[in-house]
Amino acid sequence: MAERTSAGLLSMMLEPTPAVAMTLPAEVREKLAELELELSEGDITQKGYEKKRSKLLAPYIPQIQGVDPSLQIDNRIQSSSQVVPVSKHNKSRTGNARDERFRSDLHTEAVQAALAKYKERKMPMPSKRRSVLVQSSVEACTPPDTSSASEDEGSLRRQGRLATSTPYQGHSHPAVEHWFNRVIQGSSTSSSASSTSSHPGGRSITNSTAHAALNANAAATALADLMAHTRLDTPLIRDNHSAPPDVTGLSERSSIYLERPQVGSVRGISRSYNHHASMMETADGCEYGGEGCLTLTDGVPVNSRVSNKIQQLLNTLKRPKRPPLREFFVDDFEELLDVQQPDPNQPRPEGQQMSPLEGEPLGVVTNWPTSLPAALQRWGTTHPKSPCLTALDNAGKPVYTLTYGKLWTRSQKLAYTLLNKLSSRNEPLLMPGDRVALVCPNNDPVMFMVAFYGCLLAELVPVPIEVPLTRKDAGSQQIGFLLGSCGVTLALTTDACQKGLPKAQTGEVATFKGWPRLLWFVTDGKHVVKPPKDWHPPIQEASNDIAYIEYKTSKEGSTMGITVSHSAMLAHCQALTQACGYTEGETITNVLDFKREVGLWHGVLTSVMNRMHVISIPYSLMKVNPLSWIQKVHMYKARVAVVKSRDMHWSLLAQRDQRDISLSSLRMLIVADGANPWSISSCDAFLNVFQARGLRPEVICPCASSSEAMTVAIRRPPEMGVPPPGKAVLSMSGLSHSVIRVDTEEKLSVLTVQDVGQVMPQAVVCVVRVEGTPFLCQTDEVGEICVTSGSSGLAYYGLPGMTKNIFETIPVKPSGVPISDRPFTRTSLLGFVGPDNLVFVVGKMDGLMVVSGRRHNADDVVATALAVEPMKFVYRGRIAVFSVSVLHDERIVVVAEQRPDASEEDSFQWMSRVLQAIDSIHQVGVYCLALVPANTLPKAPLGGIHISETKQRFLEGALHPCNVLMCPHTCVTNLPKPRQKQPEVGPASMIVGNLVAGKRIAQACGRDLGQLEDNDQARKFLYIQDVLQWRAQATPDHPLFLVLNSKGTVASTASCVQLHKRAERVAAALMGRLNTGDHVALVYPPGIDLIATFYGCLYAGCVPVTVRPPHPQNLATTLPTVKMIVEVSKSVCILTSQAIVKLLKSKEATAAVDIKSWPTVMDTDDLPRKKCPQMYKPPTPEMLAYLDFSVSTTGILAGVKMSHSATSALCRSIKLQCELYPSRQIAICLDPYCGLGLALWCLCSVYSGHQSILVPPLELESNASLWLTAVSQYKVRVTFCSYSVMEMCTKGLGSQTEALRLRNVNLSCVRTCMVVAEERPRITLTQSFSKIFKDLGLSPRAVSTTFGCRVNIAICLQGTSGPDPTTVYVDMRALRHDRVRLVERGSPHSLPLMESGKILPGVKVIIANTETKGPLGDCHLGEIWVSSPHNATGYYTVYGEEVLHADHFNTKLSFGDTQTVWARTGYLGFLRRTDLTDASGERHDALYVVGSLDETLELRGMRYHPIDIETSVIRSHKSIAECAVFTWTNLLVVVVELEGSEQEALDLVALVTNVVLEEHYLIVGVVVVVDPGVIPINSRGEKQRMHLRDGFLADQLDPIYVAYNM
Repeated sequence: MAERTSAGLLSMMLEPTPAVAMTLPAEVREKLAELELELSEGDITQKGYEKKRSKLLAPYIPQIQGVDPSLQIDNRIQSSSQVVPVSKHNKSRTGNARDERFRSDLHTEAVQAALAKYKERKMPMPSKRRSVLVQSSVEACTPPDTSSASEDEGSLRRQGRLATSTPYQGHSHPAVEHWFNRVIQGSSTSSSASSTSSHPGGRSITNSTAHAALNANAAATALADLMAHTRLDTPLIRDNHSAPPDVTGLSERSSIYLERPQVGSVRGISRSYNHHASMMETADGCEYGGEGCLTLTDGVPVNSRVSNKIQQLLNTLKRPKRPPLREFFVDDFEELLDVQQPDPNQPRPEGQQMSPLEGEPLGVVTNWPTSLPAALQRWGTTHPKSPCLTALDNAGKPVYTLTYGKLWTRSQKLAYTLLNKLSSRNEPLLMPGDRVALVCPNNDPVMFMVAFYGCLLAELVPVPIEVPLTRKDAGSQQIGFLLGSCGVTLALTTDACQKGLPKAQTGEVATFKGWPRLLWFVTDGKHVVKPPKDWHPPIQEASNDIAYIEYKTSKEGSTMGITVSHSAMLAHCQALTQACGYTEGETITNVLDFKREVGLWHGVLTSVMNRMHVISIPYSLMKVNPLSWIQKVHMYKARVAVVKSRDMHWSLLAQRDQRDISLSSLRMLIVADGANPWSISSCDAFLNVFQARGLRPEVICPCASSSEAMTVAIRRPPEMGVPPPGKAVLSMSGLSHSVIRVDTEEKLSVLTVQDVGQVMPQAVVCVVRVEGTPFLCQTDEVGEICVTSGSSGLAYYGLPGMTKNIFETIPVKPSGVPISDRPFTRTSLLGFVGPDNLVFVVGKMDGLMVVSGRRHNADDVVATALAVEPMKFVYRGRIAVFSVSVLHDERIVVVAEQRPDASEEDSFQWMSRVLQAIDSIHQVGVYCLALVPANTLPKAPLGGIHISETKQRFLEGALHPCNVLMCPHTCVTNLPKPRQKQPEVGPASMIVGNLVAGKRIAQACGRDLGQLEDNDQARKFLYIQDVLQWRAQATPDHPLFLVLNSKGTVASTASCVQLHKRAERVAAALMGRLNTGDHVALVYPPGIDLIATFYGCLYAGCVPVTVRPPHPQNLATTLPTVKMIVEVSKSVCILTSQAIVKLLKSKEATAAVDIKSWPTVMDTDDLPRKKCPQMYKPPTPEMLAYLDFSVSTTGILAGVKMSHSATSALCRSIKLQCELYPSRQIAICLDPYCGLGLALWCLCSVYSGHQSILVPPLELESNASLWLTAVSQYKVRVTFCSYSVMEMCTKGLGSQTEALRLRNVNLSCVRTCMVVAEERPRITLTQSFSKIFKDLGLSPRAVSTTFGCRVNIAICLQGTSGPDPTTVYVDMRALRHDRVRLVERGSPHSLPLMESGKILPGVKVIIANTETKGPLGDCHLGEIWVSSPHNATGYYTVYGEEVLHADHFNTKLSFGDTQTVWARTGYLGFLRRTDLTDASGERHDALYVVGSLDETLELRGMRYHPIDIETSVIRSHKSIAECAVFTWTNLLVVVVELEGSEQEALDLVALVTNVVLEEHYLIVGVVVVVDPGVIPINSRGEKQRMHLRDGFLADQLDPIYVAYNM
């Protein structure tokens, strides 16, 4: 026995349950019940209800100080709200009952008080498209947010209201200040984004500064004070937002935005007033449309494009609760996750060592049977008429009473039939010891009992399982695994059940997923035979052989079979008989599942041992009539009832009709789930109501049990003279540290638990630490209860490893000495032993969630969630709570079913309140809160929620919620420390010869042009136009171009002389009208016209600018870009075709742009055949030849100048690399408007004389195989395409390779297929392209990529000679720190990078440090700088950020070779010397491009490449078709395209958040789910992330769903 003193610590917290609870007058109770009904029917508002209720209860309630009266009344007197008499509606309305298990009025009150602390703090609602609102009625849902530029006042008014209605209390000012600091300092976006980062804090600060500056005497401290207290949502005259420079809208001065948002730190504002004043002016200049105001072409200020909702999000983002990050040493590469350090002030156990607790000895009763079959034989023969079991139908009428005689004879028949009449191939089907499945519906206990005892008599091992209703039942597959591992081949079932099972086409029962093949045997009368007179079942004494196997589902969802021996089964029955004082012939009502656990032990096993009469009440009857069990207790004068707290709660809701029920016959009301701490409230409430009907308080007997250890403890019935029951009020925060601390009921965060009685007879109980070695706990410490007794399970069938952990635990003392030589069984119950040796249980291992080292119980969290106005939102109180592991810690997920009539607003409100409640009561953040439509969560057999299946669906993205709230900011506190930039080492110490810091300087060059002797005729000419004239004379009929249409037929061709003559006509038309050096825009579809007019311009001395024509179906978005390029390039004339002229003058065009401001438009379709008088000869090759305009992925329009010498050098370099001669043919599937595409279309053929087969990419939309067919038909060796073309072929032709082969498409002729790109090679795409078309003869070595950028359009190009491109694997975490760390393929965090082709002849490349501009060593990440004769000579204009780009074309190293002039590409990459040799015999240097600097995201001090985050996101769910990320202020926004049904949209939110946290250590701020095709892609197939960002801020994406992760 445990010493009294050791328990002394706890004695103070116990008080006997009052025998008589305080009761209200009957008429008050009556009125309260009517009120409840009105509320639940919706006839009265919540406010009206509370008002009337408080009036009714006022006389009976003592005032509680300091609590809002309306709150304290809430559920103060227990009977008040628990007696919810439901009059005539009760049958239909029990559904709205909240989950009884967690009903606690004290707790509800605590939650309401906690919520009262939080005044309504507005959170931004997620926005959702109409069609997604699965079940809300149209009126109920919030209309989609339509805020747009013009609605500015609207958004303001809303803000004003918000500001006035939510005054911050005094103590929350630090929150505001903290928030400002975060916003202002924390926003480090990339170079492109920093110009656009908008700080909501910035406005209010400016405003407050304005006031402060008016008062010249105001001290600096006062100012700081004022700023710290400025309200976040101060309404301003105008919502001014710095927005991204817009490419499409011709804004003038955007540079002003670079400085504005960076307000000085608020913490101690030590800047002078002048600074503030000037800042104010800037702001005002902008606000009132001064010259600094960014405006779009149509005059709408850009600042107003941020939608209200997004504005509101920024204004109200909750302040993350972050513990201060600890200082520790960070290794250069490893990002160390912050390890949670235990709180030094956390409570620790102080009690003495507990000593094991022994139950009383088992009293010896002489006539106890030697085994259960022996008991059955005895009663079947001596008391055959004695009733054994009464089964009820759904109306509650007794259907059949099984007597002991009948049970005995029917079991014998079944045993005989199973052993003798079932055979396969003349061998008996079953041998003693074989396992047999019992598949029995919950409303047929008679069949179950006969089958169970039939198996025992035949020495077979029954395995009772649930009836599989569909092939996809939750957990059904796991049951199949269990049957398979037990070697079950036969299933016993009833006739009715067999008819209801799903059938295959043959008419046999279908095989369920994961199940072994079973033979189904129906046990009803006509299928079994009577045994011969001389046959008797073998009845032995109870042995250690397996008697039956009970299934159990683990926390993870796997199903285990627990084996119970004959002796343990008998010993357990004997222990229960003694503990419950069962006597022969007693009547007992059983509401529980009779197939397992308490229902089986009391209602099938112990009852037979004692010849008791069981009234079995099916779950289906309880659903229709929750009072049925009470009526049966009254009717049969039952002495014992076995129920769960749920049943008690349901009966409370329905009891009003019943006047004449008496429970005085009960001597024991066994509460099977007494181990659930929340059962106490059901017990108290039940007692309150039914005490008046004969229920004695002392007969309520909670018990604690587990499948493994069977019954652990049970409160004894009153006649046994046991100490009075106790209850303990425990501090929840203490419990979270596994420590018992007594508290008072006034506190908000307490858990009130009742005892579960004394230990079972003959058992020894101890409490051990949950993790690690099972050390005994101290007396005030919570641990796992372990039991050793003769009556617990033996093992998990077929799982020896797990069996050892659970069934063979050896608890040890702190010294390490075992406390006993007997092995203990872990019960998975968490608890402690209190005074009077009472056992208390505070939770279960299954519901245990360890978050940052603190333990929380799922049931407690459910209770808190239910206490937040559950009747309104949660359907039948169905809430699941579980934890998922994200980023090395458990994260809490709450999933609730939403009532069908709940509106969006309401449920969002409820969700935010649940978060606040859980936060204040449990001090733990919820990671994800999801609401699903009513009745959609997977159900457990008896209607509860199948938790593990729910968790599985959540993780697979198959839950289909209708509302989601993610709060990663508040609960993910173990992110790595934000990186601090280290000061670089100075130049002098670094460079020695050509080594940097001990490594070879990272520089490389292509072959030297000077040494390459080639018989290049074209070299004689300085100008490309001269080459064309020479070819027109030398080889006039040599074919240069051939354009294909979508049918694959030749649309047009041009020989040297034809092209020359067409160019002359254009030149003749231009010469009279334009001056030399004028810029001319060429707006043509891809074709010969474009090439001819290009040369016509050169002949006339004009500068051509190629422009993609507007899209006829999409003029509104494409025409402004055309207009912009024409204006920015200062073109004085537009040359185009007749069709496009019509388009430019159409009505739609007038709507899109101002067509009056177009320069002269000339149609070149029917020019007269004129020769030009003389060709223009440029004075020097350095003169401008053409302009190349392109919009970068960051949305910046940049035009570069190409001189005549650069043009010729470019052509020569490409000619040498690809070995191009007049006899060659190359196929080009690229757009001809900029970059390498323009050079390959217009320049290279003329220079080298080869024939180009031109395939316009647009034609592939109607015929995906056009390009590859052309390559095969013309036996092309060299071909060029873009990523979008490759993607079209991969997606469109992936399944058609066989059809192509039949059409004789053969790609074995291709030596090099080059993807023209300005980005990191897309290795997955090129690999899948190679793999798919390998069947058509494409060599896997053929596919490679090129690399060019604005400063040099062709830096690398694979060409025909030289080694194959190499691939390396780098550590993605190191890349974030701007380092390259090579790793093995397949290692964690590895990222494959493919070399971007070979460096072109005459090109030199070096890797430079982005900040110090010094050279870097081999394998170091830096900016790629390039020097070559074909570099562009400069930007003609950069639309957006001219200042930033001044040094792009002529920059020098800060040390080392400081003479060479380099151009900066703006791309990060590294060089690596390989072991391969290149064409010149040297070791080959491979260039790897990592990504554009402009695109990178600077987050947490690290540099992220969007593509890496996007790749992770696309992998996270099968329905994500495409993804793009960008930052907005300091939030990461992820936009995903959903390819699938819209109900999957919300599944993606959690998956996206998880994967980005796990793989990139970043918290996603906003998840936007859109339709396929919304993410804009340019002609090169690159994502236009900044356009997307603008669309998002202007609310133009029409998203399916937008989730703001708080």
